[in-house]
Amino acid sequence: MARMNRPAPVELSYKHMRFLITHNPTDATLSNFLEDLRRYRATTVVRVCEVTYDKATLEKDGITVVDWPFDDGAPPPGKVVDDWLSLLRAKFGEDPGSCVAVHCVAGLGRAPVLVALALIESGMKYEDAIQFIRQKRRGAINSKQLSYLEQYRPRQRLRVRDPNTKARCSVM
Repeated sequence: MARMNRPAPVELSYKHMRFLITHNPTDATLSNFLEDLRRYRATTVVRVCEVTYDKATLEKDGITVVDWPFDDGAPPPGKVVDDWLSLLRAKFGEDPGSCVAVHCVAGLGRAPVLVALALIESGMKYEDAIQFIRQKRRGAINSKQLSYLEQYRPRQRLRVRDPNTKARCSVM
């Protein structure tokens, strides 16, 4: 059986967020995947593809695994986007700088799209988010997903206010 050539895991950091984009492990490669998660100190894994491994092994190690599968090559459904952003708001709110791992089959479509959404919701322009991801993950995000991101309208759900800046107002 031919072995697929899979890109290595990639860490992306932006503001108070850290992501690990990776391909999906199998039960046979789960120990290597677990080593990667430990190396990057990821405590949450978001699986957006079909199940290829038993998550109990990761959970025994204190890693939370969340399943939000959606179709390969497609943009995420609204419910997945809402759940993803809620998870990130809670996770990075409790522990800024922590690492959330996200994977699909090859780590080139569904997983990078979710990371792009997080970057856009944090205030990055969609073009910059794509470029930022593609610098480390060549070939990430197909044309259908790119179009989705271009049309996506953020609601600034992951923006963090700097406590050192005071809100300005004017009295009229």
